[in-house]
Amino acid sequence: MSRRQIVSALLAVVLAGVAVLAGCSKGGSEQKVIRIGEVARTLFYAPQYVAIEEGFFEEEGLKIELTTTPGGDKTMTSLLSGVIDVALVGAETSIYVYQQGAEDPVVSFAQLTQTDGTFLVAREKPDDFNWDELKGTVFLGQRKGGMPQMAGEFTLKKHGIDPHADLELIQNVDFANIAAAFSSGTGDYVQLFEPTASIFEREGRGHVIASFGTESGHLPYTVFMTKQSYMDKNKKWVQAFTDAVYKAQQWVAEHSAQEIAEVVSPYFENVDRDILISSIDRYKSQGSFASDPIIDEAEWNNLLDIIMSAGELEKRTEHSVLVNTGFGQTAIDSVK
Repeated sequence: MSRRQIVSALLAVVLAGVAVLAGCSKGGSEQKVIRIGEVARTLFYAPQYVAIEEGFFEEEGLKIELTTTPGGDKTMTSLLSGVIDVALVGAETSIYVYQQGAEDPVVSFAQLTQTDGTFLVAREKPDDFNWDELKGTVFLGQRKGGMPQMAGEFTLKKHGIDPHADLELIQNVDFANIAAAFSSGTGDYVQLFEPTASIFEREGRGHVIASFGTESGHLPYTVFMTKQSYMDKNKKWVQAFTDAVYKAQQWVAEHSAQEIAEVVSPYFENVDRDILISSIDRYKSQGSFASDPIIDEAEWNNLLDIIMSAGELEKRTEHSVLVNTGFGQTAIDSVK
């Protein structure tokens, strides 16, 4: 081989190496698998699906394995037993675990949604809805102690309705079967997430007449959380995870409901495109998607107020005990 051929061969090797490095993720050749357990499959979690589909997790050196674990109790059990690494679930679950005396507390580090995600759906469409119309009716609620139910009760009380005295409250239906129960004739009113609420409207099985998200205010409704021990051992990857979430939040804020629907549609194969769009638009318009990962103290205090009002807590757990805002702040600062 001539000197020129040797030089050319070496140059080709160098250029190939540069190309490989250019294609590597932020985490380099190292890739971390993180198993997420989401409490439900809903358009309420659109930014999470955007983070996966737009490659934001991959850019951070992460490979995501996503599982749906219906119900906060099942999701928390999966986290505590090590079946999943990160839970996407209501922040109240970490409080319950902490107050039961957990030696390895569960800490929330990134917020995905900042309002309740359910809507009040009536079997019959009223001409001019008034909350007093619920008195004396059958209300198909959510699981006792779960955030949807507590936000619902908080809203009812705000409108002068005692949920346990002024109406018949049903709470013994499993989360995954609530929509089917209402469809089969149980209850006059029900709390439903999207896209189920919009599907019911289209099919004439119910009518959206109010938003519990609008009524109950800002709170850390759905957050990413993990065990303190996992966080201590994987700070680099928890930060990478939070960075990816923030990228997705910015992307969602900058794009239309139509564009978001196009990205998340693989997660809702049996839902028509117009339903996807209207559902996402409904959440965007009421500010349900958090604009950044930080769980601030005011939101946390509103959460505690709602839980205390529901009688599910004997004492308040301070924001600093179960919330880590450092990862979120670092994600924001890195973009600045």
